[in-house]
Amino acid sequence: MTYVDLFQSAVRLAEVGGRIEVGERRMVGDAPGWQVAVFRVETDAELHADLWEMHPSSDEVVCVWSGGLRIVLRDAVGDGEGPPVALGPGGAFVVPRGRWHRLEADGPVEVMSIGVRTGTHLEPRADGVGVRG
Repeated sequence: MTYVDLFQSAVRLAEVGGRIEVGERRMVGDAPGWQVAVFRVETDAELHADLWEMHPSSDEVVCVWSGGLRIVLRDAVGDGEGPPVALGPGGAFVVPRGRWHRLEADGPVEVMSIGVRTGTHLEPRADGVGVRG
């Protein structure tokens, strides 16, 4: 049995063979399988609100444990933003595979995300806005 501090490590669920591995949390990566990551942030800067991200290999579920955040989806054309989706404690949102998105914190927040990081792309916001703190 292995103790895991989810605020310090990520859990990866192998696609085949039923293996579970514990390792470093990453926004992008080439490790196959699903990554479960939990993080606690105080500000947008820690949440990387200035970056769009896109996961081509899977949907991503974002769950709020405490605090609040907003998920902003880039519109389908890619030149604007849709209305933010607000999440509070116990709330979750599934970001569709291949959809550009970013997160904004309402203050201190604890979040869990589950998705496949293989092939993840990051892109700075064109307007440079979005980071508080």
